[in-house]
Amino acid sequence: MSQTLPDRAALARQIADLSLLRGTFTLRSGRTSSYYLDKYLFSTRPEVLSQIGLLLGEAIERVERELGVKADRLAGAELGGIPLVTSASLVTSKPCVFLRNQKKDYGTARQLEGKLEKGEKVIIVEDVATTAGQTIEACKTLEAEGATVLAAVVVIDRQEGASENMASAGYRMERLFTKADLGIDE
Repeated sequence: MSQTLPDRAALARQIADLSLLRGTFTLRSGRTSSYYLDKYLFSTRPEVLSQIGLLLGEAIERVERELGVKADRLAGAELGGIPLVTSASLVTSKPCVFLRNQKKDYGTARQLEGKLEKGEKVIIVEDVATTAGQTIEACKTLEAEGATVLAAVVVIDRQEGASENMASAGYRMERLFTKADLGIDE
């Protein structure tokens, strides 16, 4: 990757300024939180998404280097992972697939959109991880389709067990930012 990487601290502040909401929120995990990171408030901004894409590209290259294995493809889960994996795909020139939360009941009736060959090595791109429940589900869906999951790269780790849960499930997780990096305290 030959492009200049963004200033991580400045990007973290920008993400927090755009997406941090305060109040009482129920998260996908069922937990209640006093803050919410609305990923759509940063992933729909081209000036932010392009910078995140560069950092995702760097993280993907680092995972490949450390494992000594190249990913054949990237994957992102609906809905929040789609713009992120697309951005990473553009930066890395790796094709991607999109994962639906469940199989659609019309058309091709698939849960996975795009082309994935059995045996391909995949890195998942995820938006915000709390417990990593959705990320682990995505890993298992990809494996059921015949892929080997190398790792998941998440944009924001809320530091509420995602990394530990991924490790317990046998998966590697990398993160671009933590809630601490974004200056979030509860």
